[in-house]
Amino acid sequence: MSHPECRVWFITGTSTGFGRALTEVVLAKGEAVVATARTPSVLAELVAQHPSDRLLVLKLDITQPSQVADAFERAREVFGRIDVVVNNAGFAYAGEFESVSDEAGRALMETNFWGTVSVTREALRFFREVNPKGHGGRLLQNSSVLGVVGRPAGAFYVASKFALEGLTESLAQELDPAWNIKVIHSSYHRDSLAYILNPVIQAYQNPDLPTAQIRARRDSRVYPGDVAKGAAAIYEIAALKDTPLHFPLGEDAIALLQAKFTEIERVVEDYRSWSEGLERD
Repeated sequence: MSHPECRVWFITGTSTGFGRALTEVVLAKGEAVVATARTPSVLAELVAQHPSDRLLVLKLDITQPSQVADAFERAREVFGRIDVVVNNAGFAYAGEFESVSDEAGRALMETNFWGTVSVTREALRFFREVNPKGHGGRLLQNSSVLGVVGRPAGAFYVASKFALEGLTESLAQELDPAWNIKVIHSSYHRDSLAYILNPVIQAYQNPDLPTAQIRARRDSRVYPGDVAKGAAAIYEIAALKDTPLHFPLGEDAIALLQAKFTEIERVVEDYRSWSEGLERD
């Protein structure tokens, strides 16, 4: 597959996991990366391996809109344009809904949703107003299958991804085709996310409950998704001329999505008659 020569990528959450893997894939392909992280020093090894015209590491807390704006401006100063923006930064709480405080839940939404919103706003503006006219760009919302399918022991994380799914699907319909901005919402089920495990509360001590079973096997569970292979797939999808809005990635993710859609279709058909005659007279 042929790729545009030396695209410039802007990737959030590159310290570890998927963001780090994608950064390494892009650099290995000879393209340029603006790699952002809360703690840039963890990328020192990559900085030592790659020249400054291929890698720019920036400190960024996406919950701070001023830092987001500054990071995009620094990218403009160094590279002049950005071709691909990847919203990857995020974290999760593992635990029952009732074990997560309002304060903790809001903090998660500040990063996973509102922080991503800030990066998305700057990305759209940059693609339209800073890049050469008509050049546009690719916006990848690196989300999760849990943005479509619910899961016990992760209610707030799931809620943040459901919100991002709705936001992305809606804004994609608002964009002027003349801007040449393509949006991709990926759903990948992998265990490369930073988790905070909340203590179990008394009401959920029953070992037969789904959340208790998830807690019991959390440390031993191995997710089938390989972040390096997933990152390679994301690299390829971003090079397509016509990109899909929704990009499920991984056989387990596809299975979860198919199961949900099948159930929704069944319910729609079983209860379709209940909606008959509900229109205004």
